[in-house]
Amino acid sequence: MNIIAVRTLRDFWREHPQAEKPLRVLYNRLTSQDWGGPQEIKDAFGTTVDFVGDNRVIFDVSGNKYRLIIAFAYAYKRGMIKFVGTHAEYDKIDAEKV
Repeated sequence: MNIIAVRTLRDFWREHPQAEKPLRVLYNRLTSQDWGGPQEIKDAFGTTVDFVGDNRVIFDVSGNKYRLIIAFAYAYKRGMIKFVGTHAEYDKIDAEKV
């Protein structure tokens, strides 16, 4: 799976260095497979993911300290990072519209 806008992650972990390792682990896990649909992601990540809107997946990162939203285009094997932030920052956004 190709994850687009990885720069967004890099910019975030420059401000939050403790987020770098868990975000790298998640990124590597996501890019190591071609996810066929939401059920495959749910099976792999269990209760650490939620789904909203247009194939958007919300990942709880590092014990829910951070949130990552990716919009997946499963047919094209691509995901676009829509948001990464702290849990407090996530609480201020609409996950379906970022």
